[in-house]
Formats: sequence, C-alpha cells, structure tokens
Amino acid sequence: MIGYVTIGVSDMERAKKFYTGLFSDRDAKVIIDARRIAFIGSKLGEPMLAVCEPYDGGECSVGNGSMVAFAAQSKEESKALYDKAISLGATDEGEPGQRVPDRFYGSYVRDPDGNKLCFFVFG
Repeated sequence: MIGYVTIGVSDMERAKKFYTGLFSDRDAKVIIDARRIAFIGSKLGEPMLAVCEPYDGGECSVGNGSMVAFAAQSKEESKALYDKAISLGATDEGEPGQRVPDRFYGSYVRDPDGNKLCFFVFG
C-alpha cells in the first residue's frame, strides 16, 4: 500500500550514507537521486524511503508524533537494526524490547536529523 515515505534531512550525503548503510543487508541503495531528494530502497515498485532537503529552503524538522516503522523478520533482526543504527550515528529512543506482551516487539532510534524510527515485529 505504501509507495514511499519522505523525511526531511539537513545533509543529503549523510542521510544517504546512513540509510543505505542501515539497510545494506536488504540490498538498499539510492534508486533515484534528484539532488534535493533521493529515494532509497532495493528496487522500483517496492516501498522506499525518500530523504529530502525541504522544498521551501527552510530547516528540516521532525514531526511531533511522526515515526517511520520498518518491519523486521525477528526480534534478533530488530535488535540488529537498532544496534546498526546506533553505530551509524542514531541516538537511542527506546532499547529493543517487548512492548505489548505476545503482540509487539520494538526498537526505537532517532536518525542523525532527529527523525524517529522503529524496527518492529508483530507476535
């Protein structure tokens, strides 16, 4: 259902390096690079993450209550993505753990621009 999600960034090269590095195990790469916006994913036709410098030229800001959640295949992958994000410059926003008993496991970080990310597993 989702084609892509866009988040604002202040440094395009840093953002492209962070997200392609974070999802390198999923063959993530920059699919489209149009200078102020880049689409990152494994191939066209699948959901992507777009990173962009704001169109109005102002500073990027994080949305209050906004978050991008990435599905993990297991609790171990959720933790691995959390650890990888931290190693790439993200900050902790909630260590890996069971959030809803037997229903939801999540790990939370903020990317270098402050955008909130979750790596989750249902069940």
